[in-house]
Amino acid sequence: MPILERHDRGALAHLTMNSPERLNALSDAMLAALRAEFTRLMGEAAIRVVVLSGAGKAFCAGHDLKEMTRARQAEDGGAAYFADLFARCSEVMQMIPRLPQPVIAQVHGIATAAGCQLVASCDMAVAAEGTRFGVNGVNIGLFCSTPMVALARNIPRKAAFEMLTTGEFIDATRARELGLVNRVVREADLAAETRALAETVAGKLGTAVRIGKRAFYDQLEMPLAQAYAFAGEVMVENMLDADTEEGIAAFIEKRKPAWSQ
Repeated sequence: MPILERHDRGALAHLTMNSPERLNALSDAMLAALRAEFTRLMGEAAIRVVVLSGAGKAFCAGHDLKEMTRARQAEDGGAAYFADLFARCSEVMQMIPRLPQPVIAQVHGIATAAGCQLVASCDMAVAAEGTRFGVNGVNIGLFCSTPMVALARNIPRKAAFEMLTTGEFIDATRARELGLVNRVVREADLAAETRALAETVAGKLGTAVRIGKRAFYDQLEMPLAQAYAFAGEVMVENMLDADTEEGIAAFIEKRKPAWSQ
């Protein structure tokens, strides 16, 4: 069985991390598979939304500690391997906001350390009741510095710092309150609710969503005045699209738009 499964349903691509015996840890193989699939999705205009989930009893338990332990046997104590590992993981995380498609995490069980980072890196997240989230590396003497980057850009800084320094879990309800996830649903409804959200987004004009996602992340890094100037240019680009013209006409005429894509 592949370590990362993909099933397409219309305009939706569903990726499932498939290493349940290791709680879908971000092993070397898992990171390579995610990178390859994200690279493929970059050029797939027919896919409008991506859902990311984990097989078995957990979403993702973070880095593979057994692989990391073996790496310490190298002459340099694993320094070269660790530098490469965290660079590869950071690359994969940064690919998610760069994808033209919105990416929705479908989360259950636990999402810890780099697994929590993965949730934070996704554009949206739906969690099952009972899911626990943590950046728990501090409990074994390893501060979750790279997961911290995504987490601190999702939730208030004091809440992020508390999670990072106490190593304590938060539940799905608290994760929603803090903004780490969008929705919390019954575990039995998780797949259906995530798919419903994905289909809602996929039903919008693909060009508009692609333009909007790119602009959303770009403007976050800009000062206010620059962000408004940039967003205005993006609006012009969007307005000049023929499908947008059709969408506006359809709204005025009270009919369904006949988009070309």
